[in-house]
Amino acid sequence: METTKTFICISNYFKGADFLTHLNDLGNKVYLITSEKLRDKPWPHDAIEEIFFMQGQDIDWNLEHLLLGVGNLMKSNKIDAIVALDDYDVEKATYLRENLRIDGMGQTTGRYFRDKLAMRMRAKSCAIPNPSFCSLFNDHDINTFADTVEAPWVLKPRSEASASGIIKVFDKEALWIHINEMGNNRFKYVLEQFKPGDVYHCDSLILDKKVIFSLTSRYLATPMEISQGGGVFRSSNVPYGSEDDKAIKEVNEQVMKGFGLKHGAAHTEFIKCKEDGKIYFLETSSRVGGAHLAEMVAAASNINLWKEWAAIENALVKGKKYKLPKVKKEYAGIVLTLSKYQHPDLSSFSDPEVCFTVPLDYHAGLIVESKKNERVLELLNDYTDRLISDFSVVVAPEKLDKLH
Repeated sequence: METTKTFICISNYFKGADFLTHLNDLGNKVYLITSEKLRDKPWPHDAIEEIFFMQGQDIDWNLEHLLLGVGNLMKSNKIDAIVALDDYDVEKATYLRENLRIDGMGQTTGRYFRDKLAMRMRAKSCAIPNPSFCSLFNDHDINTFADTVEAPWVLKPRSEASASGIIKVFDKEALWIHINEMGNNRFKYVLEQFKPGDVYHCDSLILDKKVIFSLTSRYLATPMEISQGGGVFRSSNVPYGSEDDKAIKEVNEQVMKGFGLKHGAAHTEFIKCKEDGKIYFLETSSRVGGAHLAEMVAAASNINLWKEWAAIENALVKGKKYKLPKVKKEYAGIVLTLSKYQHPDLSSFSDPEVCFTVPLDYHAGLIVESKKNERVLELLNDYTDRLISDFSVVVAPEKLDKLH
């Protein structure tokens, strides 16, 4: 009889239901640690042994209390693995693994997937194409960067997710105004050159340090554009075997190998610079992509990233072989916007290619799939205009009061 293994999963956002359910279906005991404010979310309770709630959300969690709680749980349970389901949970999971000596990614490697300065430095040391960058520790270094690297530049919070808190800067005077306004928080930012171009993302599964699955997609409206100007988020996977597909997958493998991700899921972003046509690494994360990109990947490839990540974790703790399901090669795209209605009526979007409707309050979004890339792009363009006309609303981004 196969021995049941015990997992602790950490998520301070409501996500990963497929991961939790599949881990349980594979015969494992699953504990979830999440935020108190998510108590009423529809977690898959039948798949979870027990849910523990932490006060506050994310940055407010008391790590000593977290460690004490997990330590107490370990008195009567052998914990086989700790899994972080979201970007902001990586530090928590690495902190617990280091203190409790549980196998998995440690704090140093974890920084490569959370800290944008650590990412830049690691990519540079691995000879991975990278925008020019500078830390904000030393005034002389900042001035040298501003005097030698052509503007515009961007100031990025080192440990925020996606495009949150990014500031675009066009000259040295404005740069120093922003830095001085940061006060003692300046060391939590990284300065880098802004590279204009198309932004791509590569969503991957990794096993034994090898990329066993990846899908290349292009943002038709980038997260940075959406976060700073509002609008409609769009992405679709690129033609298989195209020049961009091959180039991005090659750099993606360099990132996964160089950054030391041994197994799991990864969402990595790249830019194809308009000026020189080269592919530059932007950032990476050791988790499934957000904004319902997992559903888009599944529609195109038949690979549910959450379920397969759970299957990989299960195989590792049980010493079993993992086999990737058969991958289909079709096309899918997502269109998503903030909505002025809590429950927007999207019944008029009735094309047979529609395969998923985003179930979020005050959001209007759909995923389409087709055997033809051109059809996906045609639908995304049409749906974007209709969503803007009938549903879209622009909300000013929240000011970052606390930085990770």
